[in-house]
Parts: sequence; C-alpha cells; structure tokens
Amino acid sequence: MRYGATILDAEGLRLTGDEKALFREAAPFGFILFARNIDSADQLRALCEELREAAGHDCLITIDQEGGRVQRLRAPLARDWRPALEHVEAAADPLRAMYLRARLIAAELRALGVDSNCAPLADIAGPQTHPFLKNRCYGRELQPVVARARACAQGHLDGGVVPVMKHIPGHGRSTLDSHHELPHVTETAEVLREVDFAAFAALRDLPMSMTAHLVYDAIDDRPATLSPVMMEVIRQDIGYDGLVMTDDISMKALRGAPQTLARAALEAGCDVALFCNAPLAERAAVAEAAGGMSAAAQRRAEAALSCRRPPAALDTEAAEAELSALMGGQVYG
Repeated sequence: MRYGATILDAEGLRLTGDEKALFREAAPFGFILFARNIDSADQLRALCEELREAAGHDCLITIDQEGGRVQRLRAPLARDWRPALEHVEAAADPLRAMYLRARLIAAELRALGVDSNCAPLADIAGPQTHPFLKNRCYGRELQPVVARARACAQGHLDGGVVPVMKHIPGHGRSTLDSHHELPHVTETAEVLREVDFAAFAALRDLPMSMTAHLVYDAIDDRPATLSPVMMEVIRQDIGYDGLVMTDDISMKALRGAPQTLARAALEAGCDVALFCNAPLAERAAVAEAAGGMSAAAQRRAEAALSCRRPPAALDTEAAEAELSALMGGQVYG
C-alpha cells in the first residue's frame, strides 16, 4: 500500500473514535509517542496495536528515548539513563558502553510494541551549543561522535528497532533552542562540510534521519527542513539516501500554517512530515496536505521498515553487569 507522508501522534492513552477515522483515511507512515500516551505496559501495547490497526498497515511507531532529559518511558517501564554526553565521558570503553545502552533500550521498546527510536544523535557539541542539546550529544569531536553514533545505531538494529539519526545535517552549532526560536548558523560552508556534515556522511547508510530546523547562512536563507538547497546538500554532498523525516513542524522555529509547512517540507525534498501536539483538525489538515508518499519516499520507507528484524538474543543480566563495570557502577540517572 501507499503510505501517507506523515508521522502523527495521539492525544491520550487510547485512540478516540475521531482519531481512528482520521488514521484510517490518512494511512500515516508512522506515529510518535509521548509521555501522555504511556501509563502501563499493557496499556501501551494496546495503544500500539490500535495505531497499527487504524493506519491499516504494520506502521512504524517511534519515540524519543535518548536518555537523560529526553526519554518518554520512565521507571518502572524503562531504565532512567544518564544524559548521553555524561554516559560516554564516564565510560571506560565509550563505544561498548553506548552499544550496550542502546541494546537495552531497544529491548525495552520492543517489549512494549515500539519499533523505532529517535536516536542516535550525530550532532557535535561545542562551546556554543545550546543547553537544550549539549548534554544529549555524544562528544565534542567528529570521529568519536561518528563511532559512538554508529555503536548506538547498531545496538538498536540488533534489537529490531529502527534508529532515526538526528539532526541532519548538524545541529551542534545552534546557540538557540529550535523548539522556541529559529537558529542561524554562521560558520562557513567549508567548515560545515568538513565537520558537521561529515558526521552524517559517515553514517549515510542508516535507514532514517530527522532534519534540523536551522538556517545555514553560508548556504541558504531557509531552514534546512524547508530548503531545497539544503536537501540537495543532504542527498548529494552528504550522500544520504535514507528516509528523511522532518523534525516536528509545530516547533516555533518554523512559521506558518502547519499544512503549508508540511507541503513545503515535502516539496523541498523531505520524505515525511512529523506533526505533533495539535488538535485533531490540524492533524487532519496536515495529513491532507501531505497526501501519499512519492515513489522515492515509498522506496526509502520500505527499506527502513525492512530493518525491523527479529531481535538478536540478549542476556539482559550479563549486559547490565558489563555496562555497570564499564561505568564504575554509575549507569543510570
């Protein structure tokens, strides 16, 4: 079937009748979960089943489960993790520690019916990085960030969970929080290509990525999510041919009616529009404006879904013990 070019959300713990009707009509590619959608293991599994039934296909269900401040699942349903930057900087072996963290997260998600996670981050932390992002990053230099993001992605894939790399083509130089304002990056195109964009180029085989709502002044005057020029950078310079989803188009970095923004993002070259935290009428308008996926987006979507393989065997107790040893016993937040 042809998927709708959207990733949407639900208002509460179960779907309303109106939501079911909308999702049946829109057939969104996937859904994203928030804390308001989570109460218990049985409830969450039931909600995931409802979402897939309403969409009419075995759709992707994703979540922000990075650890630290950004994790929707909390104890007792999931482990409470330290922020990623603290995790890798405290680990005796950062790559193995990041892999084990991701593998355990993936096991938690799959057990609850969730088959994607909005991680890893390939953004590089710097002195100017806004606090909303900084301790979510995996390091302060290109090569360690790439290696740690690769380990995180592999941990998810081994657990049967589709990783969503973010925020392409690089959010680390932002001095503002794009949830509230539109950041401008003033670095030269040469430096961006050698550092920020290079991180994503090294990870260009990953199945999905999420855009950055940033303006890169040296390249274009539009936010990357809405910029055909920046999408050309992503597809050609970075060489990324995976599925590109927008960051949430309801964020205040973008201005305009959500349905207009969704259409503009797709016309710029994004494959699917993420739209969250809005009344049903606005979600319906976005779904209508987005329509069905293009042939190229559908191909990328099928490739991403094919990564949802049965999880490899995991000895949870052994993994936790190994991770604790690597972290000097200070694993969780």
